[in-house]
Amino acid sequence: MSRTTPSRPLEVEALFPELSAYRGTTTRLHPRPGRPDAADSSVGGPLLWPADEPWPVCTEPHSHARGRRPTDIHRYRQILASAWRREPDSGPTDEERRLLEQLEQEHRVQEAAANDPLPLIGLAQFYRRDIPDLPAGPDDCDLLQVFWCPFDAHGPTGYGMLLDLRWRRSWEVVEVQAAPPQPQVVGFEGYVPEPCVLHPEQVATYPFAGLLPEDLCARIDAWEEALEEAEQSADDDAAVPVGYQYDLSIPPGWRVGGFASWHATDPSPMDCLTCATPMHLLLTIDSSEWDGGSGSWKPLEEQDLPTHRSATPTEVTVGRWGELNIFACPEEPSHPHRWSIQ
Repeated sequence: MSRTTPSRPLEVEALFPELSAYRGTTTRLHPRPGRPDAADSSVGGPLLWPADEPWPVCTEPHSHARGRRPTDIHRYRQILASAWRREPDSGPTDEERRLLEQLEQEHRVQEAAANDPLPLIGLAQFYRRDIPDLPAGPDDCDLLQVFWCPFDAHGPTGYGMLLDLRWRRSWEVVEVQAAPPQPQVVGFEGYVPEPCVLHPEQVATYPFAGLLPEDLCARIDAWEEALEEAEQSADDDAAVPVGYQYDLSIPPGWRVGGFASWHATDPSPMDCLTCATPMHLLLTIDSSEWDGGSGSWKPLEEQDLPTHRSATPTEVTVGRWGELNIFACPEEPSHPHRWSIQ
């Protein structure tokens, strides 16, 4: 089933005609639980990885001897989801609660495995044929594959994430690796995705307000303040003010292309570290597909679904329920990617 983004609550270009010069597109991926195979664009599905090519691993020295088993995490989610689907909506039974407690336990792997290179989790893959805003990769590669380490133990602070993005030409893969290696335990359940098929939809998008010309940004801020004051004076507790950032410019959820949001930090220049070219947003990995407020981005086909429990189909969590924006060099796609967590 396709997913359709509702019309925006207000026509933003009618309010601010100058925005037409900044309009872009982004492809909302709309991941939903399913059974993708290696020939599909997916989140958490099997990847088109050659049988004769080593699986990506984390070789940085950090502890990975203790954590939760990925199979336990999947089972925990299945039990909880099944419990909440029952009528009446009473949650898990006592027996299920005991099993959930067992599945939440951490385990220690064998000492040898604790020092071995750690298999990365295959997070997602995207074919250009499926996603309008996915650019061509280096040497005309048509498939982007995303991996990450399931432990926050990297970078200068020792608490950062490790990403590994690979481009390939899908037609060159003859035999697919049937059973890629998996980490025995993970440090954070949010790194373990649930298999999801994608329902790509290209929509209009506009830059983060703080990156627009100063006078236009000031007018948008003044308009939002006036709108909030009008809502408060109406004394309507149910009303949720419409805002540029959250309703009119940048969609939430997993998406490809468009503009990055900088709602958690000030905008930061994302220039290529190899050639200094300003980088473009390649991919956004989000902790939820829509927010729990107005939910104005919730697809038309899913208006009747529970707002909170249905907004996290991938079960991926970035940071503290944030989003991960990954940037690519538009001049040379093979240059290293950069990213920002918001």
